[in-house]
This record gives sequence, structure tokens and C-alpha cells, in this order.
Amino acid sequence: MKLLNKLILLLLMSSSAFLSCNNKEYLLYVDSTTDKPNKNIYKKIEDAILKVAEIRKKDEHSKIIINLLEGEHRLESPIVISADMSNIEIVGEHSNNVVIKGSKQLNLNWKKYDDHIWVSKVSENISFDQLFINNKKQILARYPNYDETAGHWQGHAADAISVERVKSWSQPNGAILHVMHAGEWGGFHYTISGMHDNGEPILSGGHQNNRPSAGIHEKYRMVENVFEELDSPGEWYFDKNSKNLYYWPENNLDIQTATVEGVHLKHLVEITGTKKSPAKDIIIKGIKFEHTQRTIMEAYEPLLRSDWMIYRGGALFIEGTENVTIADCEFTNLGGNVIFVSNYNRKTVIKGNHIHNCGASAISFVGSPSAVRSPSFQYNEFVSLEKMDTIKGPANNMYPKACIADNNLIHRIGRLEKQTAGIEISMAMDITVSNNSIYDVPRAGINISEGTWGGHIIEYNDVFNTVLESGDHGSFNSWGRDRFWHPNREVMDSMTTKSPKISLWDAIHTTIIRNNRFRCDHGWDIDLDDGSTNYKIYNNVCLNGGIKLREGFYRTVENNIMINNGFHPHVWFKNSEDIFRRNIVLTDHKDIRLQSWGKEVDYNLFPNQEALLKAQKNSTDMHSVFGNPKFVNSGKGNYTVMEDSPALKIDFKNFRMDGFGVKKPALKEIAKTPEFPVIWSLTDNKTSKSININWLGAKLKNIETLAERSASGLNKTAGVLILNIESKSVLSNSDLQIGDVIIGGELTEINEIKDLMKVYQEHNWKGILKLKVFRNQKATDMTVKTKK
Repeated sequence: MKLLNKLILLLLMSSSAFLSCNNKEYLLYVDSTTDKPNKNIYKKIEDAILKVAEIRKKDEHSKIIINLLEGEHRLESPIVISADMSNIEIVGEHSNNVVIKGSKQLNLNWKKYDDHIWVSKVSENISFDQLFINNKKQILARYPNYDETAGHWQGHAADAISVERVKSWSQPNGAILHVMHAGEWGGFHYTISGMHDNGEPILSGGHQNNRPSAGIHEKYRMVENVFEELDSPGEWYFDKNSKNLYYWPENNLDIQTATVEGVHLKHLVEITGTKKSPAKDIIIKGIKFEHTQRTIMEAYEPLLRSDWMIYRGGALFIEGTENVTIADCEFTNLGGNVIFVSNYNRKTVIKGNHIHNCGASAISFVGSPSAVRSPSFQYNEFVSLEKMDTIKGPANNMYPKACIADNNLIHRIGRLEKQTAGIEISMAMDITVSNNSIYDVPRAGINISEGTWGGHIIEYNDVFNTVLESGDHGSFNSWGRDRFWHPNREVMDSMTTKSPKISLWDAIHTTIIRNNRFRCDHGWDIDLDDGSTNYKIYNNVCLNGGIKLREGFYRTVENNIMINNGFHPHVWFKNSEDIFRRNIVLTDHKDIRLQSWGKEVDYNLFPNQEALLKAQKNSTDMHSVFGNPKFVNSGKGNYTVMEDSPALKIDFKNFRMDGFGVKKPALKEIAKTPEFPVIWSLTDNKTSKSININWLGAKLKNIETLAERSASGLNKTAGVLILNIESKSVLSNSDLQIGDVIIGGELTEINEIKDLMKVYQEHNWKGILKLKVFRNQKATDMTVKTKK
């Protein structure tokens, strides 16, 4: 029946193509399974693209539709759509059935190498860095072995390139080292290019991070592409000299009949024009994209005064365009960036896509530094005021503007590169990020790299399970090291005092963050870092990490809900003009090194009188109140407040609780949602003692009875007892044990779970927590990591 339907379709195609040409619309078809291509039916996409070029020589304007039929379409080189191919659609029947791949199928003759490993000569002339067998990605031989639950790179070890280990390798050259930045601000990637006389490897690369001076992390390291580390099922190694491919088959795999694919392309589609002659009116829809190479050793360029370096490319690369739409596609098993919108672009729309299991960032809008006036690239660089271009706004139009990322499901990205984001915005203007679900990412879900040039709208997104393999970051993260920003605080204070509006020279439009749900268990839910300026933040639910504002100007934060956390104002200027009002906070304010408290901090709801009085000592919150906000159903994520809530006394306005994240039905059905936390900060004195919680994989309860006190040898009925620690959890890697009682943390006495959680929320961003634990009749100090 399926074959009959296809034959009928092919007959219709030949007739419809003729009719469509008469109506000034050309229909072309690509059938990768056909052995009889004709004038309208092509075996390869590349052939259809050549036909498009031919048509455009005679007809510059009529729409051309390339229909990809069901099957796998393997590319020899990227599909290039230039300005003279405008007004074109490339459409698949359905993204599950129409697949574009940047890999080649390998013809192998497997033979036994030893009891576990098989070997075959690779006859194809191909350079591949990823291997797929029966559509499943295999593991490049590595140390330590892959473990999905083991944190950074799914397994890391301090001795990854120790002298002792490297000595055991017959061919160290070509090994690849992945290592985190010492401050956990992204990572570095190196190849071993030789050996020093002392037996230490010579490392080449490391150009992927813009803050290299701090060095590499001592622990978070993983090495791969070493034959001697091929020691478990699913691992492979390719010897480029002998062209031998070695593989340890997974259980129950018939290696002789398996389909083996090697990935050989870095890009799959390139849509390129120029500002003067843009590629216009292009739609790519309903296609699954798979298999691009990793790009970690390509040339990287710095984003402005940050730790970011970025490869300007992706599986879909878009530059010099107007009205490009990428819709209803699936992107998976890609080695680097997925969709990269570069330099001049207007009205790019990326909607309804499923992006997962990819090596770097999912969607990037990144302009050209040539559009930035007096740009600086390193953290400590600065253009003096005397030499600075003082004109507001961009210098040219080489940046993305009026673009949209809407209704996309993004998860498990940044699998290789850690300086990544679900959606990255840099040197761009008026970008709308809406209705996206983003989770399971190593750093930020949404990242804005500087203030140039604002006007972004971030709304109705669901962003959680973020900052899994990095530090000092948030589910939403930004910084604003624009022209006004100086690494010397005194210089910056002087400049901004003399010229208060200098902070708006680059952040010329207000960025709005509204109606989102954020949860970050390893940082802040919303983190406006160094210099982030000109923001309005309202109607957001923050489930764990609270809201941080550091150093910037003209930020208004109002009508937000912060569960188990609150407000983190850091290092404010005297004239910041910041406003924080009508918010529900469930801890006291966590201020650090403030010169003043901005324009207004008032009319907020605190959880208790103690937190309110602490704020009022700083002459803030004189009209604020305290009490239980009385959420309708916090356990189900409904933080609407009831009619008798004290939040209404501060003019807090309820907002919708059902509009977060992806809304496209097919994606919504498979999208995850965040875990809704127990609100420990609202437990009263009567009930707080009896609560139990799960924390970082440990089950905790308060010491409540004399019997518990006696069993632990405590001198008072206080502390937090560890009942259980799950295997492979965060705390399973610590020195904590079942039966320990936590009695202190970060120089603060801990009498109950509420105390521990307050300390945790205040210090969690560091990635470590200093605890005092009572064990065997004795108090012991220990440092516990709060993530793997």
C-alpha cells in the first residue's frame, strides 16, 4: 500500500509541476530512493538546488517549492541558498519522516580484534568525528567512561591527562582534552600535539574561552580519542593513519548487519546574502536535521568583554537575509551550534522546532562587532572616554533585528561545549523569545551577552534545570559590559556620576522579561550580571534562585514571585535608578556591597516580620508587609494568591499560571515541566520542625525528639538529620554519611531545615557549601559540592 501511494504521488507530481509553472509557482520534488529521476523529480537535494538556479536565470520572482519526500537525504556538501534564490521553500512531508544528514554510510568488513573489540578498514575517503550505529550515537573512546548521571561531560576525572595515564597510551598525539574553566565559566578544548621531556602532554587549542588567565579546572576534565581507553561497550576509535575503525559493540548488536554512519559535514544549510543584496522570503519546514561535526577546533571569536568565545556557524547558518522562517523542524545529534543567525538579518522567525542532543548552542542571534561603537573584547580592556565614540546606538546595520524564536522545545544541548545557551543573543536588537521550553542545559537557558542594543522581549518561557555544568550563572543570564563599564569600580563610578546617561548609549531600548517561569538550582533564576542596564522585569515566577541585579542602571523589577528565595542586589551604583517593588519574596534581601538602594525598594511582601525589619534597617520597604501570601495551590505550580492574601495590600496583581513554555501540541505533549518545590520558607514555628525534604539526593529531617538527640549524641534538640543518600546523587560524591547531623553552615548555626535552606540559597551559586557536621560525638567541618 505504501509503495502504491508513492507511485500515485509521483504521477501527481509530474502533472502538478506543469500546472504550477503556468501559475508562476514551481514545484520540484526530491526522492532519495528513486532510480529514475526526471525533469521535476530529483534524487539529490543538490540537483534540485541547481534547478532552482537555472529557473532563476529566467524567472527571478516566482515562488519555488522543493518538496522532500520521505527518506534520508545525505549531503555531500552544505545546501547553499543565495540571494538570487530568494522566494523558495524547502518542505518535508513531516520532520520524523524526512531527514537531512551530514553523514556518510560506511561500507565495512568487520573482523574480530580481541574478545570484545571488532575492527574494519574504512575504504571511503572521509574524515569523521562522530559515529552512529543503527541511528544511535556511539562514544569516542574516553576516560573516564560515559555515565549519564556523572555530571560534567557525563564523567570527569582529575587524572585525565596525568603523566602516569598518558604513559600508558601508545599514541597520545591526537587525544582530545575537554576541561572546565577554573571559575567554571564555560570550558576549554585541546588536542595533544606532542610530549614534553617530563612526560607531560603538549596541549594545542584552548582558544574557546575569553577569560583564559584563570586557567583550567583541576577536577572537571575528560579525555577522548585514545585507543587504550576503548574499554567498554559502545566505544570506538578511528586510526587515521591505518584507516582502521575499532569498535566494542553494545550488547545484542549484530555488528555485521548494523548501519554505520560517519559524520563529515560542519554545516547542513547555509542561507547567505548581504545587506545590499539579501536572501529573502525563504521557508524551511517539516524536516529533521541530523549529523554535523563538532567545531571546537575551528576559529572562534570573542563576544564583547565576556568569557564567551563563539564559532560563527551552525547546522543552519543564516546571514544577510530578510524574512527567513525555520518552522516545525527537528534538530538532533548535531555536533556544534544548531541555528546561527549572523550579522545582518531582519525578521528571521524560528518557530515550532524541537532541538535536542546537540553539542553547543541551540539558537544564536549574533551581530557583527563592526556595528558596536568603541568595542572592547577582553574583560580588562577599556576605551578611554577621551577616545570613545559617544554617539548612541549601533554604528551600522550588521546585526539581527526584529527576529523571533517562538514555541521551540530545547533540551540537552551543550553536550560538548559548556559556554552555550538554549537561546543566545549578542549585538542584536528587538529579538522576541517567547513560548519556549528550555531545560537540561549546562549553562543559561537564555543568555543576553551585553546591552547592545536591547529592545528584546522575553516572555512565556519555561526555563529550568539549568547551570548543570558551570557556575555563577542563571536560568536567564545577562551582562552589560558596554561602553560605560570599566573593570576598575572607582573609574566607573566617576564616569557614571559625571555622565549618568552614558549607560544608555548602547542599551538604547528597554529589554522586557515578563510572564516566564524560571528555576535554577545552581545559581539565580534571573541573573542580571555586570552592568546589565535598561530592563523591565515583571510577572515572572522564580521557583528557586531568586533575582539578582548587579552594577547596572534603570532596572525595574515588579510583581514577581520568588519561591524560597528573594532579591539579590549586588554592587549597585549611587544613581542606579533601580526599582524593586510589589514583589513576593520569601527570604530577606541578600545585598552585597551597595552604595545606595536605588530609586525605590518598597511595597514588597516578606515571609515574616524578621525579614521585613531587617530590610527596613536599610531605610527600604517602609510600606512593605509580611505574611503568608496564601497561594492557591503551590504544590501544582499555581501561585495565584487568594482573595485574603496580604500580597493584595501592596497592590500585587495576579497573573496567569498556565501559559509557560511551548504551546505547539506535539511539542507540549513531550515537554517536561519543572518540579515545584516545597515552600520551606513559609513553615511556621509549629510545623517547621516536622517537615522532611529531599535535598541534592539526600532525605533530611529535623532533630525533633530527645530520642533522636540522644542517638546522635547532641547537646540540644536541634540540627538536620540525614536519613538517606541516593546513589549517584550530588551528595553521594561528598563526605556526608547517613546518620550525620548538620549543625552549621557558612559560619551560621543550623537548628532546622529552614536554616539549612537559607544558607544554601545564599551560597549555592558558588557551587560549594561549607558545613559543620556532628558525627561520632564530634563536630567536623567539611566542604560539600552542590552539583556534580
